[in-house]
Amino acid sequence: MSLPLSGIRVLDLTNVIAGPLASYQLALMGAEVIKVEVPGAGDLARKMGADREAGRRGMGTSFIAFNGGKKSIALNLKSARGKEVFRLLAAKADVVLENFRPGAMARLGLSPESLRALNPRLIYCAVSGFGQTGPLAERASYDQIVQGYSGLMALTGEPDTAPIKAGLVVCDTTAAIVAAFAIAAALVKRNATGIGGTIDVYMLDCALGSMTSWVISNYLNAGHEAKPVGNHSQTSAPSGTFRTADNPLNIVNNEQKQWHATCDALGLEGLKNDPRFAERDDRMRNQAVLKDLLEARLATDSAAVWEAKLIAHGVPAGPVLTPAQIAHHPQMRERGQLQTVNVPALNRDVQLVGAGFRLGGKPLPIAAPPPELGQDTDAVLREAGFDEREIAELRIEGAI
Repeated sequence: MSLPLSGIRVLDLTNVIAGPLASYQLALMGAEVIKVEVPGAGDLARKMGADREAGRRGMGTSFIAFNGGKKSIALNLKSARGKEVFRLLAAKADVVLENFRPGAMARLGLSPESLRALNPRLIYCAVSGFGQTGPLAERASYDQIVQGYSGLMALTGEPDTAPIKAGLVVCDTTAAIVAAFAIAAALVKRNATGIGGTIDVYMLDCALGSMTSWVISNYLNAGHEAKPVGNHSQTSAPSGTFRTADNPLNIVNNEQKQWHATCDALGLEGLKNDPRFAERDDRMRNQAVLKDLLEARLATDSAAVWEAKLIAHGVPAGPVLTPAQIAHHPQMRERGQLQTVNVPALNRDVQLVGAGFRLGGKPLPIAAPPPELGQDTDAVLREAGFDEREIAELRIEGAI
């Protein structure tokens, strides 16, 4: 398959989630991603995950998740020769991606300006919690910190249980997708202008721009301050998670016709003419009463039965699955979202999650397993013009 980013070289200095997931998206689209890691340590995620033995081997399950298809070089950016090597690599690269604290690269003498002076076509992307400027810029940031700042935690949970953090690192992952998108857009612009640029991606703005954008808009433009509503919608009813005779069931009603279809599917046709539920605003005001009425009916049969009836009536509905259940769902297998690669360091196959889209009707292939720390150092340096003697000297000096 011809991939859209074939021929693009990315120097990836990132760790853990937000940066590695961004570069993973680029690798899936065909970019050559060279992961630049600290000698002897590497990405912190190499030690993380539920499989302790894999972590001890530097192939933790957390690392495996976002590093398929990449190369790895072990390069000491605190050494003079290590910096020299990095500058030579950056001079021929298309993208530099990092997720250090603001100013860290400048303190190493590797600022965006200095690197782009060597290579005007270079696209430099920095991913951070609060951006390169502003009163919070220097703060150390993790996903949960940004969840708190963004308003997400304040809206998660029931009125008497909020704030609750989301079950996944949604701010990290949202920033990763934004970074990959921004880099791809910058590459398109560079094709037209011949000039690269600097990209400042920060988790807080990504969160506001995606997860809480409706909520922020309602506040800024209508003066409405959202409150936590648990598993139910901020904007429509009945939309949320409902109890049945066995398992919870998600039901969504965004349109009037869906509300009428829900009544028909549940055998509650009389509710269509109830003035308490006539229009969207009426249903929102009387959401608690409506939920009780629907759950009394849903309690008479299983979630699977009600799901089938609702779907047959054109109402969006679905189960609440565990990660284990969706991992084995036939939809995942049919779409090719889960792919198997062999990891020599573990002497076994692992399964990786691919891109969230198909190209030309096919899933994007994962070209190679996650790399061992520094496995490509010599090969990358040879390609950059270093001979065996120079590589040996760099190793003796501790630069690689």
